[in-house]
Amino acid sequence: MALRLYNTLTRRKEEFKPVEPGVVRMYSCGLTVYNYAHIGNLRTYIFSDILRRTLEYEGFDVKHVMNVTDVGHLTSDADAGEDKMEKGAREAGKSIWEIARYYEEVFWKDLELLNIKMPKIICRATEHVPDMIDLIKRLIERGHAYETDQAVYFDVTTFPKYTEFTGQSLEEKVVAARNEVQEDPAKRHPADFALWFKAVGRFENHIMRWESPWGIGFPGWHIECSAMAMKYLGETLDIHTGGEDHIWVHHPNEIAQSEAATGKQFVRFWMHGTFLLVGDLSGNSEERRMGKSEGNFIRLQTLIDKGYDPLAYRYACLMAHYRQKLRFTWESMDAAASGYGSLKDFAARAKQIGGEEGPWVADYRDRFRAAIEDDLNMPQAMATVSEMIREAEVRKDYGVLDALYDFDRVLGLKLREAAEAATSIDAHIEALIKEREEARKLKNWARADEIRAQLAKQGITLEDTPSGTLWRRQDTSLR
Repeated sequence: MALRLYNTLTRRKEEFKPVEPGVVRMYSCGLTVYNYAHIGNLRTYIFSDILRRTLEYEGFDVKHVMNVTDVGHLTSDADAGEDKMEKGAREAGKSIWEIARYYEEVFWKDLELLNIKMPKIICRATEHVPDMIDLIKRLIERGHAYETDQAVYFDVTTFPKYTEFTGQSLEEKVVAARNEVQEDPAKRHPADFALWFKAVGRFENHIMRWESPWGIGFPGWHIECSAMAMKYLGETLDIHTGGEDHIWVHHPNEIAQSEAATGKQFVRFWMHGTFLLVGDLSGNSEERRMGKSEGNFIRLQTLIDKGYDPLAYRYACLMAHYRQKLRFTWESMDAAASGYGSLKDFAARAKQIGGEEGPWVADYRDRFRAAIEDDLNMPQAMATVSEMIREAEVRKDYGVLDALYDFDRVLGLKLREAAEAATSIDAHIEALIKEREEARKLKNWARADEIRAQLAKQGITLEDTPSGTLWRRQDTSLR
């Protein structure tokens, strides 16, 4: 088989081949660092991580770039409201620079806890304003942008393909626009979007500001991704990822400004993760997308505080396809924690028992690859893992650890580390286990039980099997 991915641009699965053989240029929309990431945000980054891991599993070198939005993202994606960074700074009672760095560091820590690979290049918007200015200049020179007293705008009527990505007509986009967007009477078309805001009027006291050919001001949100993506990955990207909320405004704007500036296709494969749904967490059955604006977001730290291993949340995300809505409940987290715990327990047992990989495992390797190559079908991949484990148990053949570790290159559940931690014991405990085995041989059941109880107090669980006594260290801190 070949890797096939769903392309939002064409609305179908397509065989993936990068422009440059063996090399994938991939850009992911990063966080606007005015608040904590919630687990709905983090689901999108788990999806991007699974995509990257799958590409690397297939043998590609992935040049992965992610931005950090620390200026220019207004409370409405369509150029209305105030800057989210200034709003967050005011609410936190800190400087805008302080909250940007604080929330950014917490975000990277969350990614680490979820075993999400760090991007190879991380680019902050505030450090790339000259690149954005250069791109805006190109758009003006090519007749795609114009200046008013308040801003520099992209003229959507100069880009005939503007509505292709969403399938909406320009009239529909205008009808869907909020009245608050129409704040500049000099805008030529209601759908025109800002490339540069001037520090005048409502933004007269904007804290973050830079010199530009159009006066002091700051960049719009959409221009930053185009400028930074093309700076590090070239004018045509292989893959661009983001959340499904980017489909209607942000990504069409990226396409328009990038392709208008270069005359080339900006992105070949657009891929979007779907929302995490949650009730109001007080018993209301109504489900809505998780979001800061909804007031229902849950941090990863919240899960940790409740005793869940962060990787149990990753496990939960693997059980649903990235293009399917995932419903969050505490019951679903319990189920994910239990499933992840069982998977780690099996890895620990297989490590102790050992054995050569039998020919029967090859079919599971093929099925796992087929699942991930089918648009990252992780539910099917996880089902394949479960079936392989069940067959190993029936066969009493535990020579599947290499396959399990191989699958974990994509799953990212740290199964090798879990198995090693669970079976790592010091010399004193190892001596007690051997003493108990001798006691059992001598049918000294009282001493054997005494040692079992002693080890249990030290967090060591024993399992007597036909292959001998197995042990694992219980992690009682996280489910």
